[in-house]
Amino acid sequence: MHYPKVFQSLIAHFSALPSVGPKMAERIVLYLFKQDEEKLQGFAESLEALHHLKSCTRCFHIAEGELCMICADTKRIQDTLCLVEEPLDVIAIERTGTYLGLYHVLGGLLESGKNDNSSNLRISELLHRVENDFIKEVILATNPTTEGDMTALYIKKKLEPYHIKVTRIARGMATGGDIEYADEMTLTASLTNRKELI
Repeated sequence: MHYPKVFQSLIAHFSALPSVGPKMAERIVLYLFKQDEEKLQGFAESLEALHHLKSCTRCFHIAEGELCMICADTKRIQDTLCLVEEPLDVIAIERTGTYLGLYHVLGGLLESGKNDNSSNLRISELLHRVENDFIKEVILATNPTTEGDMTALYIKKKLEPYHIKVTRIARGMATGGDIEYADEMTLTASLTNRKELI
């Protein structure tokens, strides 16, 4: 089927999104086409506002200002950090309502193989926070995959000179699982039953 150029452009943009193929993108654009002006305007304004978001200067989660809402909340437990791979993991853990500490978004995982990508991760920023922010515990909440486990062990070694408690989320998470897609009960069990890495 032939569409106007605007349709084709939008379909191309949507189909470039994760888990959205060309057929789904086509349905999304057709759905948007059928919406009234007010809904479309609101959608367009939200998309436009995306470029105002940035990474939190402290934990690297999504923020509207210098600090994200979690780092700015003085009621949070200030001496506990939960280290995660990406902002979506923060959102998943926050949904459980059981963790009340702060976060540190690593920005990825160590890659298995010959390439050392550790300099691309926010490990030095983590060490700086541990040293300067009176952190007593770091919870390693990387995904239970080969790369997640390897990253957790690597960071555990980096934290040894600081003599703080380092724990790992429990295996309520299935090996090879993804924190982002875990249900609230599984994540709660993983955080509650976390183990100290020795």
